[in-house]
Order: sequence, then structure tokens, then C-alpha cells
Amino acid sequence: MVFEMDIDVYQNRAIRTANGGKGNDALLCCSLGIAGEAGEVVDLVKKWVYHGHAQDVTKMREELGDVLWYVAVLAASQGLSLDEIARYNLSKLSMRYPGGFSETASRGRGRV
Repeated sequence: MVFEMDIDVYQNRAIRTANGGKGNDALLCCSLGIAGEAGEVVDLVKKWVYHGHAQDVTKMREELGDVLWYVAVLAASQGLSLDEIARYNLSKLSMRYPGGFSETASRGRGRV
């Protein structure tokens, strides 16, 4: 099934499949979920790099989708939209790397 949507439509659809946890319940559940799913992403990479497994982009898409779901629900539990988060992040990155990423700019971060 193919859905046409923007990121906030995704977030609203994701929320509909959440178990309804609010406040600290959603905060804890989704934070742990993000960590668990991110661990599955890292495990895939480990198997590709160190164990000789073939890259499985379908499995990577599935695990990244699970990470995104938890991020969407956690953000909503904090009154944040994914669009708002994405826009803020791009603004922050454009200030940090106005000409695009460079190793020089990256090494200079945090130094006075």
C-alpha cells in the first residue's frame, strides 16, 4: 500500500497506532523503543561489515521505519510535530555549516 503524505500526516497516522500512553508513559516507552530499534539498525550494520552478511535494504527500511515511528509518537507526546523538529534541525545545521558540511568546520565546533 502506498501513501501520499507529508511528515506530519505520517506522525498523525503513527499516533493512531500507539497504545495511548501519555506523558511519562509515552516518554519512557518511546525512548526505550528508539534505543532498541536503533540497536537493531546498528546490529544490521555490524553484520554487514564484520560478519559478511549481504546488505538487506528491505530490513534496513523496516528498522528505520520503527525508529521513525517511536520518534513520531515521542515527539507528539511532547507537543512537537515532526515538521517543526525537521525545520529546527535544518535551521541549526545551516547555521553550523552555512556552506554545507566541511571537515574543517566540524573540527572547529565547540572551540573558542
